[in-house]
Amino acid sequence: MINAWKRAAALGAATVALAAGAVVGTVGTASAAPQHHPRPGASHHCVKVPGHWVRVWHPAYRDRQDRHHHSRAGHWTRVWRPAHRECHR
Repeated sequence: MINAWKRAAALGAATVALAAGAVVGTVGTASAAPQHHPRPGASHHCVKVPGHWVRVWHPAYRDRQDRHHHSRAGHWTRVWRPAHRECHR
């Protein structure tokens, strides 16, 4: 009986030690990973784009709510895009 208690205590201590080692190893690896920190001003290129019209294609589809299942042809529409900033690295 005493050997069973000793074995259980040793197994529990080994489990705790392995878990703690895994956590410490993960934290050490994550902190050693290279971090990307862009230089201020040099890495971003932003342009203010004025508002403009864009042509958008709407593909063909079948109207399922109609009793005769009509096919609707695809078509182009014009959509207004307001002024915005586009940034590229």
